[in-house]
Amino acid sequence: MNLEELTRRYDFSGKTVVITGGGGVLGSELARALAGCRAGVAVLDLDRGAGERLAHELEAGGGRSMAVTADVLKRDTLDWAAREVQARWGRVDCLLNAAGGNSPGATTGADKSFFDLSEEALRSVFDLNVLGTVFPCQVFGKLMAEQKEGAILNISSMNAFRPLTRIPAYSAAKAAVSNFTQWLAVHMAREYSPAIRVNALAPGFFLTDQNRFLLTDKSTGGLTERGRAIVAHTPAGRFGSPEDLAGAALWLLSPMSRFVTGVVLPVDGGFSAYSGV
Repeated sequence: MNLEELTRRYDFSGKTVVITGGGGVLGSELARALAGCRAGVAVLDLDRGAGERLAHELEAGGGRSMAVTADVLKRDTLDWAAREVQARWGRVDCLLNAAGGNSPGATTGADKSFFDLSEEALRSVFDLNVLGTVFPCQVFGKLMAEQKEGAILNISSMNAFRPLTRIPAYSAAKAAVSNFTQWLAVHMAREYSPAIRVNALAPGFFLTDQNRFLLTDKSTGGLTERGRAIVAHTPAGRFGSPEDLAGAALWLLSPMSRFVTGVVLPVDGGFSAYSGV
C-alpha cells in the first residue's frame, strides 16, 4: 500500500461523525482530529454552549461541524438530534460515544465508606456510562443498520480490566460498556451487516473534569498520593493527553480497521502491562 492509498483511507471527506459528549475534554479533542481529516462532525452535548463553541472553532478552522443539544439519557432528544444531523448531511457514518464520567458522590474516601454511597449517586454514574452508551447506539445504530454500513466507537476504561479502588460504580459501569461493545459488534454484524463495526477504546489515566479531584490537589495543583501512585505505575511516566487517543480513534473509525470489530483497545501508557516490580 503506497502513501496515497494510506492517506485516502484516513480521509473522512463526505463522512458524518456524531460525537456524544463532544464538548468535553476527550470528546472535543477527538472532534478536532476528525474535523482535521475532513469529516463532518456533529457535536452532541448537554451543555449547549460547550457544543456550540466547539462547532464554531471547527468551522473557523475550515472544518464542517454542527452543534446539537442532546441528553444521552433521553431517547427523544437523541431522536431529534438524529433528524437534525440527517437534515444537514443525509446520513451518519460513525458514532463516537464520548459522554460519560464519574462523580464524587459515588467515590469512597476517608469521609465516605462504600456502605454510605447513595443510591442516587450510584445510579447516576451507572446510567450515564452504560445507558448513555446504549441509547445513542440504538438511535444512530439503527441508521447504520438501514445503510448496511457504519462504525461505532465506545469509550470504556482500563478499570474495566483492572478495577480501581474508590470508584465502584464507574469501574462496574465501564466493564459493562466493554461487554456491551462486544455484544453489539456481534449483533450488528450478524443481524444487519458485517460492514457495521463496533469497538471501544480503554483509556488509561487522563486528567479530565471528572477525575481531577482524585488525582490533583485543589489547593496546590500538585499530584495527590493517588496521582503519584498512578504515574509511578505507568511506564510512560505521565498521564495521558487527550490527543493521545486520536490515532487509535481514527484507526478504529477508518477503513484501515475494516476487519476489526468487538475489540476494546487499551491506550494506557503501559499501565496494564506493569506488575509493579
